[in-house]
Amino acid sequence: MNAVLDLIPAILFFAAYKLYGMFTATAVLVVSLLLMVLITWLRTKSVPKLQLATALVATVLGGMTLWFRDPTFILFKPTAIYGAFALALLGSHVIGDKVLMQRIPQKAMVMPDALWRRLNFAWALFFVFCALLNVYVALNFSEEVWVKVKVFGFTALMFVFMLAHIPFLSRYLVDSPKDAAPR
Repeated sequence: MNAVLDLIPAILFFAAYKLYGMFTATAVLVVSLLLMVLITWLRTKSVPKLQLATALVATVLGGMTLWFRDPTFILFKPTAIYGAFALALLGSHVIGDKVLMQRIPQKAMVMPDALWRRLNFAWALFFVFCALLNVYVALNFSEEVWVKVKVFGFTALMFVFMLAHIPFLSRYLVDSPKDAAPR
């Protein structure tokens, strides 16, 4: 359910872009991300760090886009977000006793540390790829193409990347939170 809710700002951004252009779409994106943070806070009395970071980066770069009337800033928001995710994931290989993905509370999967490290590294590389792909699209294609890639392309790419993990990770799924051994 949360994954679907996280798509709402992107869908609103796309609709606003199609109807009113980049500046309105940027404002809609910033407001919708901040509203998502507020709604999450009201529901749970906490906000996931990734959601907050995304909203803050969008607010800064979106604000610069609106202030300077230059869409370049918002075009590189995905690169900033994906780059920050990649750095955090890579940094966790040298900071702390567990990689970042292993630190997320796990109720459905139990894996050896070495596999967590590989999974964490794979996601870091994926985010580096997405950051670089965004730069390529932003610099080499029209704004309209960039919007479509940002909203639909990266969503599909992430979905496919997650699906690609299923054959490798399915044996580590547990039947219930009490189970401690992989199947």
